Amino acid sequence: MDSRNLGRAIRQARLSKKLTQSEVVGTYITRNMLSQIESGAAMPSVKTLEYLCEKLDLQPEALMSDNTDVINSPNEYLRIRRLFEEKKYAEVIASPAEGEYSDELAAIRAKAYIFLAKQLLSSGKIADYQQAVEYSKKAEELSGIGIFSNGETSAEAREIVRTAASKLSEYYKSLI
Repeated sequence: MDSRNLGRAIRQARLSKKLTQSEVVGTYITRNMLSQIESGAAMPSVKTLEYLCEKLDLQPEALMSDNTDVINSPNEYLRIRRLFEEKKYAEVIASPAEGEYSDELAAIRAKAYIFLAKQLLSSGKIADYQQAVEYSKKAEELSGIGIFSNGETSAEAREIVRTAASKLSEYYKSLI
């Protein structure tokens, strides 16, 4: 694995555990060295890598592999984040959201609900409009949770509800 991907994996693992760089390094390495490792500017020694894996509850062979699935598998948060990056939004919202990373997962799931709602809104089907409203309501609810609460996501959700309501209103008027 190259130093950039290794650093990214270490950083993601640290952030998913809500640890600061100072909390991870302790007295073993400097915070500056960890910063360089996470940015890909430096490659850790084997001893340093073992230390970081121990602090972050990772398997050393997972970080040294080029297989990103192995890196992500020990951590549900990283798995869900990868699903989001791969635009597998339905899998994101189906994933469990409780536990240690609930704030981050709420933010990720809120965005996934928004993307799914927008897809449904563009389908032109009445049943999809109703589902888009449900997804938007869930996105708005999730967007207000924790330290990652996001007014922009909430506003997007409300706009989707307005648009869907307008389309549904037009449909019901056409039935009269």
